[in-house]
Amino acid sequence: MSPNRHRGWVVTFAGMGINLCLGVLYSWSVFAKALVNQFGWTKTASSWPYTVAIIVFALVMVPAGRLTDKWGPRRVATLGGVFAGTGMVLAGFTQNLGILVISFGILLGTGMGLGYAAPTPAAVKWFGPHKRGLIAGLVVAGFGLASVYIAPLTNYLINAYGLERAFWVEGLIFLVAIILLARFVIFPPKDYEAAQLPAAGKQKAAADKREYDWQEMLKTPVFYLIWITYVLGAAAGLMIIGHLAKIAEIQAGIAYGFIFVATLAVFNAGGRVVSGWLGDVIGRTNTLFLVLVVQALNMFVFQHYIWSTTLFVGVIVAGYCYGSLLALFPSITYEYFGTKNAGINYGIVFTAWGVGGVVGPIIAGKVADITGAYGHAYFIAATLCAAGAILTRLMRAPKAAPAVKTSAVPAK
Repeated sequence: MSPNRHRGWVVTFAGMGINLCLGVLYSWSVFAKALVNQFGWTKTASSWPYTVAIIVFALVMVPAGRLTDKWGPRRVATLGGVFAGTGMVLAGFTQNLGILVISFGILLGTGMGLGYAAPTPAAVKWFGPHKRGLIAGLVVAGFGLASVYIAPLTNYLINAYGLERAFWVEGLIFLVAIILLARFVIFPPKDYEAAQLPAAGKQKAAADKREYDWQEMLKTPVFYLIWITYVLGAAAGLMIIGHLAKIAEIQAGIAYGFIFVATLAVFNAGGRVVSGWLGDVIGRTNTLFLVLVVQALNMFVFQHYIWSTTLFVGVIVAGYCYGSLLALFPSITYEYFGTKNAGINYGIVFTAWGVGGVVGPIIAGKVADITGAYGHAYFIAATLCAAGAILTRLMRAPKAAPAVKTSAVPAK
């Protein structure tokens, strides 16, 4: 392996490390449970900092992607660490809803958008098209895996030192870690050529496809199919993630909901890696279809998971299927529209995740406040996933513009 090939793996795992910090978003249900039980917040109110963070995260991904393409990923990831750490620390100074929306929702959300936008385009440019699903999956796996340690850490810090200090400690850790890891996240040199498969085949064809800028991407019908499908699939997963600790308490009478949060995180991360790799093998839209069908079936029966064992199964499936989306959609974007403008192109696609993040958690919170349970919300999520699965069957790569004819010049 050449030094440059080795550097590609360094970039990949540094990006994973940054996402291991930014994934605190997926442990919000542990914070939310404390706000509901200790401070008397409604479930809907406890969803707002999380929901605003999702909105800001998704919106910031667009300028963050543009800045990544222009400035390079190192600067953008470093700035993300500053915003994320500062937001977490400031969140520890109050339990006021407005302040938490500003600190956790806006500042941390901005940090997540900046920090998440930079590593994946950087990493995939070091590898050929035949590995883009796997590499994208590995980088974003950190975001999904974060709750494995953040959920129990948050639960411990809240019980031992209170909610305020839990925010402070985690904020300082994330600030330092992201800034250090960002030093390793860079684009390959301009003359760098990623390794290709020996045979021409589909991978070479993919590598030779036209590079779309964001305006050209928005003119293709398939962009809108991708965007809508992303909304539909993300809503179901984010609904469960945002309320899981409370779902475990209400639905199965389980107080240690943070364990379910950590379990979901493991399979969320696993789905990103496994489905990213599977998409490279059997096709990304085929894999996406399978994932959405399974998630639809899981959501249809989720209200019947009333024992700890069955709820664990449901959480495992929900985590795997949701995590798969975060590897498949970026790799589909790179496959269809190229990697030259990967930052801003996927940033625009990623706004769909933000819309799903508003729809899913707010529906779940409203349903639980009105009915005392989440059953109707699961049915809505199942319907959305089923619709998304149908849309994947319509996705086709945009046709490249015809080559400009030029006069042949005899070889000398």
